[in-house]
Amino acid sequence: MQNKISKVKKNLAEKLDIPRDVVLNIPKIIIVGNDEITIENHHGILQFSDNFIRIKSSLGNIGVQGSGFEILFISGTTIVLSGIFKSVEYEGK
Repeated sequence: MQNKISKVKKNLAEKLDIPRDVVLNIPKIIIVGNDEITIENHHGILQFSDNFIRIKSSLGNIGVQGSGFEILFISGTTIVLSGIFKSVEYEGK
């Protein structure tokens, strides 16, 4: 049933030209070079250190590895990080 609802939402978003990340509440990740990353539609920070961050999302956890991490901005559903990024990994549900 949930899968059918997701398909309807996806089709509706396409027909109305609404971004899928907004309608489906899926994460949107924007990487600028290797030193800034923005993650939208997250559900909280699970782990944070100087070289690793794990963020909860509707698709499962997202892990980011690198060095010198700093949180530049955080709001209810958006986080902006700076540092040197080496990898971004979807850990799945």
